[in-house]
Amino acid sequence: MVRWLRVGVLSMVALTALLYLVVANRVGEQIAAAQRTREAIAAIDSAHRQAELAYAELGEASATKALDLTGPGAEFANATTRVGTLLTSATEGNAAGERGLHHIQFVQGQLTTCVQLANRVVSDGARGVVAAREALNDQPETEADRDDVRFTGGLIESLEDLTEIESIALDEQLRSRWLNPYLLWPLLLAPVIVMLLLVTATDYVIASHFRRRPHPALALALLATASVAVTGCLLSRVTRGELPHHPVLPGEGWVMAIALPLLVGAGALVYMAYRPRIAEYRFPRS
Repeated sequence: MVRWLRVGVLSMVALTALLYLVVANRVGEQIAAAQRTREAIAAIDSAHRQAELAYAELGEASATKALDLTGPGAEFANATTRVGTLLTSATEGNAAGERGLHHIQFVQGQLTTCVQLANRVVSDGARGVVAAREALNDQPETEADRDDVRFTGGLIESLEDLTEIESIALDEQLRSRWLNPYLLWPLLLAPVIVMLLLVTATDYVIASHFRRRPHPALALALLATASVAVTGCLLSRVTRGELPHHPVLPGEGWVMAIALPLLVGAGALVYMAYRPRIAEYRFPRS
């Protein structure tokens, strides 16, 4: 009986270690993906600011009434170039799947159109300026309920729409089941609860059959195992506001360096706690 209880308690310690490693790995992957998406959103926001700068620079260039000599201006060219670079960077962190990639490509096409129209202002004059500025800041179409239809406006509006769909995708990433406390807490604490029941049963057997007090090492082993499980749950809960600050995750090197030796120590304590009682089974007192 005591031998089987020891096997059960040791199994729960081992299961806690296994689940902790799995959770730490999956949480790390999810947060890394969310970090890339956050960086992509930041790049799109920067591209939006550069597009607004390009719109303003085009207006200033047209005010000089020297478009046939200067064209859209160097600042406009620099701003639109930065928009293209930032959109390419955002592609790496796209979290909206094929739909997001399609929208990024569509916005890149809009940028190309804006640059082409702006470069024609030398020959088209004021009419070309109007066309280029509309391509940059045209208002989106609206539905019957007056909601804006995404990606039907100019480049600036489309960048706002792109930010919105990537933000929605980021929220979905942070709602992953591996970041869901309603899954993680039962998953990691289930072995601890079973271990608590086995330790309680052990205490009963030792008190009733051996007339001994329970070994304190069992309580320490239970405490160490529970602390690792609870730490894994707490560190796996990451909010969107915490992403820029690089939160501590259960898979961090120094966290693992503490958690895993704790579980090894818990296993050693369990073995030490059961050893005297098993010896009494083997060599009963006369």
